[in-house]
Amino acid sequence: MTKITPGQKQYLRRMKRRRYFILTARILILILFLVLWEVCSDTGIIDSFIFSSPSRIALCFWEMVLDRSIFLHIGVTLYETIASFLLVTVLSVLAAVLLWCSRRLSEILEPYLVVLNSLPKSAMAPLLIVWLGATPTTIIVAGMSVAIFGSIMNLYTGFTTVDQEKIKLIYTLHGSRRHALFKVVLPGSVPTIISNMKVNIGLCLVGVVIGEFLAARNGLGYLIIYSSQVLS
Repeated sequence: MTKITPGQKQYLRRMKRRRYFILTARILILILFLVLWEVCSDTGIIDSFIFSSPSRIALCFWEMVLDRSIFLHIGVTLYETIASFLLVTVLSVLAAVLLWCSRRLSEILEPYLVVLNSLPKSAMAPLLIVWLGATPTTIIVAGMSVAIFGSIMNLYTGFTTVDQEKIKLIYTLHGSRRHALFKVVLPGSVPTIISNMKVNIGLCLVGVVIGEFLAARNGLGYLIIYSSQVLS
């Protein structure tokens, strides 16, 4: 059994203290923000009718917990977000692999991907509703549309920037393009894929909420629109 040296113990203690410090700082920043928000609302610095306050939000949330309505809306939005996120992840990886395997295809499709990625997704949501109808599938597609084109471009860029020397070594050893893909490109792109997934989960949530604004009877987006109409 390997014995931990005093230097290693000291390093582990430093890392543990660093994690505790970061966690404590995050919690304190959140508490400070909520306290300032509450104080500004109570003292009239901000309009509590427009900006509300943490105490009022907590009270409203608790009322929705008691009547169980919040669980339905959260569940619907969570399902649609996860579905769109998983589809974006799978399809973007497959599309990036296809572009990496065919340089000619990537050169043909690159300008179209740039244009599609630059389109205002909030403006596309009404079109999706007209084309597909006001169904949960439409909302999932709306969530996908926000993230998928940028995801494909980022993953393809990550695939092309993998260490070329390793790929040359594969070919030198009479390996095929498939070997280069599975032995070098995909393993070397795992950090890029994970980073892309972190961004996509937020983008899919935004797209789903936008879709629920326009074509839903349940979900957090519907709840926001309903509450704004009641407020007005």
